Amino acid sequence: MSSIGPKQAVFASLAELAQALGHAHRLELLEHLAQGERNVEGLAARAGLSFANASRHLQILRRAHLVEARRHGKHVLYRLAGDTQVVELMKALGRVGERNVAEVNRVMADYFHARDALEAVSREDLVSRLHDGLVTVLDVRSEDEFALGHLPGALNIPLADLERRLAELPANREVIAYCRGPYCVLSFEAVASLRARGYVVHRLEDGYPEWKAAGLPVEAAA
Repeated sequence: MSSIGPKQAVFASLAELAQALGHAHRLELLEHLAQGERNVEGLAARAGLSFANASRHLQILRRAHLVEARRHGKHVLYRLAGDTQVVELMKALGRVGERNVAEVNRVMADYFHARDALEAVSREDLVSRLHDGLVTVLDVRSEDEFALGHLPGALNIPLADLERRLAELPANREVIAYCRGPYCVLSFEAVASLRARGYVVHRLEDGYPEWKAAGLPVEAAA
């Protein structure tokens, strides 16, 4: 009986990894974990899942070594197993989908591009503008996500609070908005809302996890 070869062994393990990614709920859980460490209850609430369903998906991700867990009191906390690598894997999956999958292209055109068809600001460009003090960086994620980590000097106004807190945005400076990642709708909605009110505003090309994965500086609440 022939034994499995080294290439086949690697491919078999990679197939298990790919299988763990093969569910929309698990991809969303990874996006939330890319913002920072979370307990199961918090992840379930954010993803709109029951506690049992979220736990099941997290266990699958854990067996595939995409997430790690630790116990803290009565809670089990999850985090990405290698932030940079998992974020890059998710980004690569998105690039392939945008290029090859018709449904992804349709959603991008009908929803995302309809709200912001302008080219997003690259990370490199934003680093330069931050150095020159030319922009206001707007983080439209929730306050607890912001506390876990954010871009340097960013102003946190969750999307739901944006209309009543417009006075906090300097009217004479360009605004660069960002949120959880390239498919997070919050920054697209913020850009559309602010442009309708006359602000000069653009999106960052992706989000906080990609910025952090690129090795760029981040801040967190003390």
